[in-house]
Amino acid sequence: MVQSNSQKIRIKKKGVVISDKMDKTRVILVETLARHPLYLKVVRKRNKFYAHDETNMSKNGDVVLIKQCRPLSKTKRWKVVDILKKSDVKDKGVTNGAGENNT
Repeated sequence: MVQSNSQKIRIKKKGVVISDKMDKTRVILVETLARHPLYLKVVRKRNKFYAHDETNMSKNGDVVLIKQCRPLSKTKRWKVVDILKKSDVKDKGVTNGAGENNT
């Protein structure tokens, strides 16, 4: 049997950070489009992934690249590789649906 020195191919996904409340953990929302097999309509599929962010650099709204890794905890199997686009949100105040502050 011949062994190769190459690493396993790791899956990478692009998504948006929807929660940064945990220390060194981010919740990433990944959207994919797929055609329904019977009705042939394009449907949007959304998955949430828990990803490890060692430096706590990503914030809510950031677009990030995550890659698959070994299990780090019960739910974390992904690592944040890169922040592709920083969020434009400056104020973390509570807003209503119209975008006005509720203070």
